[in-house]
Amino acid sequence: MAIRPTRIFDILDVISEKYEKPDFFAKRTDDGNGWVTYSIPEYVDYAHNFACAFLELGFQKGDKIVTIMRNRPAWNFLDMGIMLAGMVHVPVYPTLNPEEYRHILNHCDCKCIVFGIESIYKRVEPVIPDIQQHPLMYSVDKVNNVPSLEELLELGRLNREKWEPVIEENKRTISTDDIATIIYTSGTTGKSKGVMLSHGNICNNFLPIVEDLQNLDYHCKMLSFLPLCHVYERIVNYHYQYMGVSHYYAGSLATIAKDMHDMHADGFCAVPRVFEMMYDKLYAAGKNLKGIKKHIYLWAFRFATKFDYYCERPLYLLKYNIADKLVYSKWREALGGHEMTVVSGGSSIPEKVIRLFVAAKIRVYEGYGLTETSPVIAVNNPRGNSIQIGCVGEILRGVEFKLADDGEILTKGPCLMKGYYKDEQYTKEVIDEDGWFHTGDIGSLEKGKYLKITDRKKEIFKLSLGKYIAPQVVESKLHESNYIENVMVIGENEKFASAIIVPSFDNLEAFFKKRHLSMPTSRENIIHHPEVMALMSKEVDKVNKTLADHEQIKRFRMVPDTWNIGAELSQTMKLRRKYIYQKYDALCREIYNYDKKED
Repeated sequence: MAIRPTRIFDILDVISEKYEKPDFFAKRTDDGNGWVTYSIPEYVDYAHNFACAFLELGFQKGDKIVTIMRNRPAWNFLDMGIMLAGMVHVPVYPTLNPEEYRHILNHCDCKCIVFGIESIYKRVEPVIPDIQQHPLMYSVDKVNNVPSLEELLELGRLNREKWEPVIEENKRTISTDDIATIIYTSGTTGKSKGVMLSHGNICNNFLPIVEDLQNLDYHCKMLSFLPLCHVYERIVNYHYQYMGVSHYYAGSLATIAKDMHDMHADGFCAVPRVFEMMYDKLYAAGKNLKGIKKHIYLWAFRFATKFDYYCERPLYLLKYNIADKLVYSKWREALGGHEMTVVSGGSSIPEKVIRLFVAAKIRVYEGYGLTETSPVIAVNNPRGNSIQIGCVGEILRGVEFKLADDGEILTKGPCLMKGYYKDEQYTKEVIDEDGWFHTGDIGSLEKGKYLKITDRKKEIFKLSLGKYIAPQVVESKLHESNYIENVMVIGENEKFASAIIVPSFDNLEAFFKKRHLSMPTSRENIIHHPEVMALMSKEVDKVNKTLADHEQIKRFRMVPDTWNIGAELSQTMKLRRKYIYQKYDALCREIYNYDKKED
């Protein structure tokens, strides 16, 4: 009988006992036409070899090993190897700027860095002289003057017999309270902080999900493309490892659709923005059709955006079955050919978007949590017929939860972090004397059990007239427009709310074609085109009709830019509001008629 994991590396014993899979992990071949696969025995062997290598290099229990790489099987081999050796895995985003790398690598006291590819190494190279610990470095792909990961692996193989007894002793003595990983938050404001998570934190989070949701089994394959260095993708990774689900890693973000089709994916993980982009593409595909096909497609599309999960009226079900046969089945075919399970986190998915995917038999497990909570606090369960569209689900078993007087979500329990690394003071600021972690999110309970997130406490601002604005609520409504790619609501201490809008230039192109208009060649000219101005005014007015008077967007300005991760967006695609304010300072002043001479 397989053990129930209490340490993350216990998963290796479970899967070795329960499953036989030649493709437990897989990555694209160099030519992009096939897959390189790794079996469970290979996974276990690689993990042990890496553990032996780190021990042979003289690293001690608790030392910090940093990985900076995109998703690939080697990430998992290193992850388990680091923990088997009793060390702490610090996975870092491969898209940070030099200052962020300098801060994290020094702050975590890293002893070793493993890079993925040469381009990642070159991003980090400028700050390497500034790293106080002078870490050893290895690279998966060939990088000049950097030892290869294969050399590290061979070091472990040659010293396997010497260090295996130490690994076995670690498996007996490492406790659930020992720190397994430090994950640096995405840093939407200020410098990122290192969240210390123990083996017990993580095991107590993914096991209830496994036991209560049971959404996939060992016959299934998941496509992975969200960064494994983020706790959300990582917890799903452990969840599906424990269930014997195969992990296939996308060739790139551009190949996701092809990858899903080729591998016949049973599911994937994504953030709301990915679903919104898929939604936009599906809508655009319908708009490009002709005649009766276009009419049927757009009818089915509109039907899906209003899909009622629980409706069983015969006429309604008849319409749904027709739409499914003619349209939704084609969407599934493009993604692999069958019903699919997808997991979403980070923020709430707009209701019309999630309804569309649920209608297409793409079961969306929408959840909520934070790095500090390992991460899941609540999750919807479509297969268990426990879902409330517009909410993020029921509170996860084992998680203690309550709402403060102002609606802030508070939580505690075995999933709550051990604190911020080297920052006891800030730890005390977010965890009160009674042990409750203050999430900074505002929420409510629908039907007494489904958690609904309404806004970030720190992002709520007050107008000069004393009325409060929850910007995320308004932004979410504006996001439902097919012509709005990104948006940030502003107006703190002003008389009214306004918005900075990044249009969807792809959908504007279709807009111009439909009207047989010549589209300007520059984005700057597009956003000032009278037809575009009128269109965007109409879209904003639609949303304003659903808002209270003080919440309504009185003025807006479009910008020709693309908002990118690491600049306007955090690594989890959330708005970096302070950065955006600074970038568009002149535009904000113009909106509110400020004279720059006032400074």
